[in-house]
Formats: sequence, C-alpha cells, structure tokens
Amino acid sequence: MKRYVCAAIAAIVFGTAPAAAELPVGAKAPVFATKGALAGKEFGFNLRAALAKGPVVLYFYPKAFTQGCTLEAHAFAKATPEFEKLGATVVGISNDDITTLKKFSTEACRDKFAVASATPAIVDAYDVRLVRAGKDTGLTDRTSYVIDQSGKIVMVHSDLSYKDHVSLTLAAVKKLAHKRN
Repeated sequence: MKRYVCAAIAAIVFGTAPAAAELPVGAKAPVFATKGALAGKEFGFNLRAALAKGPVVLYFYPKAFTQGCTLEAHAFAKATPEFEKLGATVVGISNDDITTLKKFSTEACRDKFAVASATPAIVDAYDVRLVRAGKDTGLTDRTSYVIDQSGKIVMVHSDLSYKDHVSLTLAAVKKLAHKRN
C-alpha cells in the first residue's frame, strides 16, 4: 500500500499523471476543418463531413514517430477494418506539420486511416493541451474521443499510455452499433 501511495505522489510531483479530458461525455463535439494526410497524400479533413458518414474516433496523440504514438498508430491500423465494418471513421490528430503527417500516415498508420493537423484552436476546443509542471509542452495530450453521428461525445479516454485507447474506442463504437441495430 505504501509503495502505491509513493508512486501516486511521485506521479503528481513529476507531472507524469495522466491529465483528465475536459470535454465530458454528452457534450457536443466542436466541429472543425483542417489539413490531413492519408496514405501519404494531403487532403482536407472536415469533422462535420466525416460525421455525415457515421461515428468518428478522434484520437489526439503527442508527436508522430515517438515510441508510444507509433505503437498506438500500429494498433489503430490493425483495428481499422473492424472500425470500418461498424461504420466508424478513425482520425489521429496532433500538432505535427503536414509533411510529417504525410510520412506518418504511410509508415506508422500503414495507409489505413487519416491523420490530421491540430491547430491551436482545435487543441483548445478539445482541451488537449499537454501541460507538464505548469508549462505548455507544445504537444497534444493523448486523448481519444468517440463522437456519434449526431455530434455528441459518447466516450472519452485520456491517458498518456497508448495501450487502452484502441480497445476502449472500439468497445464504444460497438456499443453505438448495437444501439442502431
């Protein structure tokens, strides 16, 4: 017990505790348009247009080509056929530049899903600014949102560990599909 309390205190002091997402389940997802990349090609991503096709898994990640972000992209790429079967669109989003996103969309995302550029307005709207020791890191926090077709947030998971983001978002999408049937 003492060891767990010490670990929790260390996480708070050293800023390694996961930040809580501020947009709650039930909130209306802020709509936006931005530049993105899919299979190495640049395109315009529009959340409203994506929602017209079905639910959207919008997952924010800190930085392309870092270990956790690459492993998370691989996991989403592997699960993309299952998301598609359920009618959902997966979009990764970070504040990386478009050149980096084009490369990441091919190498890490394996041409399976799009990644998009998080403008400062998008970062603020979704409250995903990664702050450590009271200072803005210039990165986005690792936060996943599942947004239903009406634009309502139905699931939020904010944790710097990439490990549960795919399974939790997939479970939420499955639950949405079950409600439709």
